[in-house]
Amino acid sequence: MRKQIIATVVGALILFIWQFLSWALVGVHQSEFRYTANQDPIMEALNQNLTEEGTYMIPGVPPGASSQDQSALMEAAAGKPWATISYHKSMNTNMGLNMIRAFVIDLVSAWFLIWILMKFANLSVMTSVQASLFVGFIAYLTIPYLNSIWFEGNSIGYVIDAIVQWGLVGLWSGWWLTRK
Repeated sequence: MRKQIIATVVGALILFIWQFLSWALVGVHQSEFRYTANQDPIMEALNQNLTEEGTYMIPGVPPGASSQDQSALMEAAAGKPWATISYHKSMNTNMGLNMIRAFVIDLVSAWFLIWILMKFANLSVMTSVQASLFVGFIAYLTIPYLNSIWFEGNSIGYVIDAIVQWGLVGLWSGWWLTRK
């Protein structure tokens, strides 16, 4: 049990540190966000027209719209501009709670992987790295990549994350869990 706990905690630290580097220092995700010099009038228009926080798909149909209304909107919108907007009334710059939540998620994710790896009868470092990368690719393919297909976005930062963070966790776990 001690070996599993240490593998999990160190694995979570690897995930957390890479995520910090990826988002804050290395700029892996910079290509996902664009800058516009028109941000002030855009924010003013959003503040005047959006009353609730949330993610908006524009153009869109109101909740409960019929399938005919949805089809009509799709036909009318074809070839025209569209946007997804994540709107918040106030920017919260206190990252403390978010960082705690992120580390807890990293702990749970690392524990899931370690649990899987401990089920292998003949675990090796190579098997650990491969299994860990498969977990990372499953996570990437089923969420960020699918979102990039449907919403025509860029997911290259997420595939880099999948390879680097899960490859490192697999390397660490393979070394640690196969020690005598």
